[in-house]
Order: sequence, then C-alpha cells, then structure tokens
Amino acid sequence: MTLPTLPITTERLVLRLREPRDLDDLHAIYSREDVATFLLHDAMTREQLEAHFADLAAGDADGLGLVVELDGRVVGRVSLELFAPDQGELGWTFHPEVGGRGLATEAARAMVDLGFGHYALHRIKAELDPRNESSMRLCERLGMRREGHRVQDFWTKGEWADTYEYALLASEWDGRRH
Repeated sequence: MTLPTLPITTERLVLRLREPRDLDDLHAIYSREDVATFLLHDAMTREQLEAHFADLAAGDADGLGLVVELDGRVVGRVSLELFAPDQGELGWTFHPEVGGRGLATEAARAMVDLGFGHYALHRIKAELDPRNESSMRLCERLGMRREGHRVQDFWTKGEWADTYEYALLASEWDGRRH
C-alpha cells in the first residue's frame, strides 16, 4: 500500500499520522464513557490506549488511521480500512466538545476523497450502531445510502447489537465532493 502525501489539510483541519505527543489528546477522547458507548471497546486507560494503538499500527498495512488536528490539538481520529477488491471502510471518533461544528464531516470527506482518489476504490462503506444518530447523519451528509440493517448481528458489551451499513460508490461521489 502506497501512503498518500501527508499531512492532509482541509479548510480547518490537519489529518496526519499519530505521533507519541498525541497520547494525552487521544486519551482525553478514548477515556470517555460517552465516546465509548458506540465503539467496540470500553473507555480506555492510558495504558490500554497505548496497547490499542500499538495493535492498530501492527495492522495498518491494510488501511490508514490519521489523527485530526484542530488549532494544534488532536480532536479526533479517522480511518480508512482497505480490502479487496477495491473497497474500503470509513471510521471516525471525535471528542464530544467539538461536536456540531462539521469537523467530523470535513475529516470524513477528506478520507472519502482519499479513498476514491489516491486508492482508486470502487466502494466505501461505514458500519455503525443504529442508536448512534450523529454517525447516521454524518453518513447521510456524505451522500452515503443505508444499504442494510443487520439485526443483533454481533455480541458487544454484554448484549446483542444491530448494525446499519451505509455505502457510497466512486461514481456517486464525483458530483458530491463539496
């Protein structure tokens, strides 16, 4: 996998590879119960977060995870997991205090551009918990369509959970970039 030219700069954000200096900002996000509600893991201690990112780095050969920086502070993370043939899965996590400002949409849009541009993907999907209304709205702002609702398809945090799958084709994205 060839990395794109980094960092990626949007109107307000810098998307770049994670650095050791980012741990405090990332811990401020991933240690929150309200953030972890719809993630596949619970809120994390600093040590758990370090181990989590070490595991992600070992698996990043098939994807790209970038921190999202606003005014010199990491406020989120976006990812694009790649899998054959020519498909990807978009993911995001942001600090709630920056919610409602369009930052997640701006960062996700940059990742979709990257997926369809740099990686020449055919299709990008996002999977999320149907109770996560803000992520559903983000998918819809990107022009993604809801393609499926899998009922109680995985066990997480002591309960069966549903999954919504949203997707977008490269041919649909060309007219929706901005």
